[in-house]
Amino acid sequence: MPLSIQKLSSRLTFRQLQVFKAVYELKSYSKAGELLGLTQPAVSSQVRQLEQALGQTLFEYVGRRLFSTAAAERLVRSIRVIFTELLNLQSDLAALEGKIAGELRLVAVNTAQYMVPYLLRSFLDTHPQISISVKVVNRATALKRLEDNSDDLVIMGMVPTDKPFETLPFLDNELVPVVPADHPLLAEENVAPQTFLDSGLLVRESGSGGRLALEQHCQHERLRMRASMELGSNDAVKHAVIAGLGVAVLPKLSITSELKLGQLVIANVEGFPLRRSFSVVHPKGRQPTPAMRAFLDYIQQNISQFEEIFRV
Repeated sequence: MPLSIQKLSSRLTFRQLQVFKAVYELKSYSKAGELLGLTQPAVSSQVRQLEQALGQTLFEYVGRRLFSTAAAERLVRSIRVIFTELLNLQSDLAALEGKIAGELRLVAVNTAQYMVPYLLRSFLDTHPQISISVKVVNRATALKRLEDNSDDLVIMGMVPTDKPFETLPFLDNELVPVVPADHPLLAEENVAPQTFLDSGLLVRESGSGGRLALEQHCQHERLRMRASMELGSNDAVKHAVIAGLGVAVLPKLSITSELKLGQLVIANVEGFPLRRSFSVVHPKGRQPTPAMRAFLDYIQQNISQFEEIFRV
């Protein structure tokens, strides 16, 4: 016989629900414990108490893999509603005091990760009650998350114009041709673009914004682009250039230290740098939360300041 709502509410705690949600999403008791700062036995105990309160098994092992039961799938839908309402309550109570609170989930493409800490510093000084999480992904994953409405805002370049996205450009993204300090191309006053591209081009993986920008440029200018090596991050590419493995086109923001130290040098290549913009993006149908609106307003109001901060 189902428990009455009074008995059920007296047996449930928010901590149990929080622990359950972590186990459900991570599919692991140990990883949930690491996330929440609990031991694995403590996590198991919380889940067991929740199962006893509900009279339902929530997780089961098949071999060494943890699976969610039908009861767990139903419970997680209710928990997400409950936690969303709590966030809304937090925002509404803060608004009554003239403050903005809540959660802001940001996604940044790999290139944008270099600037995000500087964007957030002044924002958090102004809005200390907003809790921010940041995920760093490549462009393809960022687009997928935008289409799935998985996050609040995405910071990226190369925003598709054929998608239903709201876009706020706020900073130039220069893609510059770089070589190591002792490269023979530096002896030339003007380097032909095809000569540069044929000098052992190092590129990011397919799906990255920087590679897409270079591919589009080469297609437009009828240049031949043949990569000698593909690497998984801007950091990997720039270190490969420093090591003398080839040349690359990289976001200037990602190599400021290496340029100042003389480890990398911008070659004088015709048609470069490539100029794109970083933007803050969200789906057009998404109604901004107070935290989202505060961040968008902050970006809009400080564009000139960002240009000064990131000037190289």
